[in-house]
Amino acid sequence: MDKTVVLYPSLGVGHLTPMVQLAKLFARHGVAVTVALVEPQVESPSFSAAVARAAATNPSVTFHVLPPPPPAAAEEAPRGRFDYLRLMDAPLRDFLRSLPAVHALVLDMFCAGSLDVAADLGIPAYFFFASGASFLAVFLNLPSVAASMDRSFAELGDALFRLPVAPPFKATDLPQVILDNDEASKATLRMAERIAESSGILINTFEPLEARAVRDLRDGLCIPGRPTPPVYCIGPLVTEGGDKKHECLEWLDTQPDNSVTFLSFGSQGTFSKKQLEEIAVGLERSGQRFLWVVRSPLGDEQSSGDPLPEPDLDALLPEGFLERTKHQGLVVRSWAPQVEVLGHRATGAFMTHCGWNSTLEGITAGLPLLCWPLYAEQRLNKVFIVEEMKLGVVLRGYDEEVVKDEEVEAKVRWVMDSEGGRALRERAMAQKSKAVQALSGGGSSQAAFVEFLKNL
Repeated sequence: MDKTVVLYPSLGVGHLTPMVQLAKLFARHGVAVTVALVEPQVESPSFSAAVARAAATNPSVTFHVLPPPPPAAAEEAPRGRFDYLRLMDAPLRDFLRSLPAVHALVLDMFCAGSLDVAADLGIPAYFFFASGASFLAVFLNLPSVAASMDRSFAELGDALFRLPVAPPFKATDLPQVILDNDEASKATLRMAERIAESSGILINTFEPLEARAVRDLRDGLCIPGRPTPPVYCIGPLVTEGGDKKHECLEWLDTQPDNSVTFLSFGSQGTFSKKQLEEIAVGLERSGQRFLWVVRSPLGDEQSSGDPLPEPDLDALLPEGFLERTKHQGLVVRSWAPQVEVLGHRATGAFMTHCGWNSTLEGITAGLPLLCWPLYAEQRLNKVFIVEEMKLGVVLRGYDEEVVKDEEVEAKVRWVMDSEGGRALRERAMAQKSKAVQALSGGGSSQAAFVEFLKNL
């Protein structure tokens, strides 16, 4: 009998993108797959465009936009992400009931409350954890740690924090929502507890990359006192390149092999004019080739999800910078085809915000990572990338008001033109080979996904 699964991503393009890659994996294994989508509370052109693009390029996957909750219910409820997703449980339940059969519901971590919907309908529920196994190990461990502490995580400050499932890190490297010690942080820790109640966890990673964390998860070190659900490392699931050739790729075609540092900081990554100027000066002084995606700074009245205007590069960057560096680098407004850029023969290093999607894209391209974490779990990802994977180096000052131009200059030079940088690149290329092997026939990730399908 053919199997049918429903995938349920959270709000935002960053959650939709890896879930679409998972949907394609199901489809390649002959499983009927539907992605049930929640429209953002505020109209989002980027989300609409991402959905349209995903639907157009993946005819074997069904995309279903759930109807919004009743207006009265939406008006009465608080406007936070968790509250809004709880309101979507009713439309999700109705949709699942309308299908002839559903063999599994695969949830985004932020949709943990929808475990109750699956339980009501007798459908096995799994989680797709779009970040890494190392962060998952810490995240599942935090509720028990919090229960044993007599103060908040924020009160620990910059002192080294030790867990049995991670290298030492500063408490301030935890996501801000956990440090805030408010209702949202309590809801986030409850989310970790709910993940432990599922039938299993699919993780977008490959086992050799995070062997220690995977072992800790399977050995039950992360959730004291109860069994950890089975974990399946099925990655790296990364977006494939598009068909249309972007102008920056034509520029890369004219550059020497492994000579360009690519700077890109994700769909939510914005910097002040002052910080953009510091980056520009550092890049120019480094003398190294660069390809830099610049987004407009966030305005005083804007939230992080609002669309940004096209950046005015002449106004944002130092006077004459674009003219002086026209033979050294290229600045691209707002967006570049990241996967294609990272995979280009001319690209030699990746300055990144350490979002997990971008981290995997850099690793699968075999590039050393210049780590500049901005938000969410990115500071912890930075710890794992630098301390455990040994695939990156940190830009000092990321947690202060500004990263100085001298630091940008020094780190770009180091990674592109030093013995340490070359050693980093060799380790990155070795991990690229392991990623390819994991996804190939008989590889660990392919075997894990086949095992998951058998257990459905």
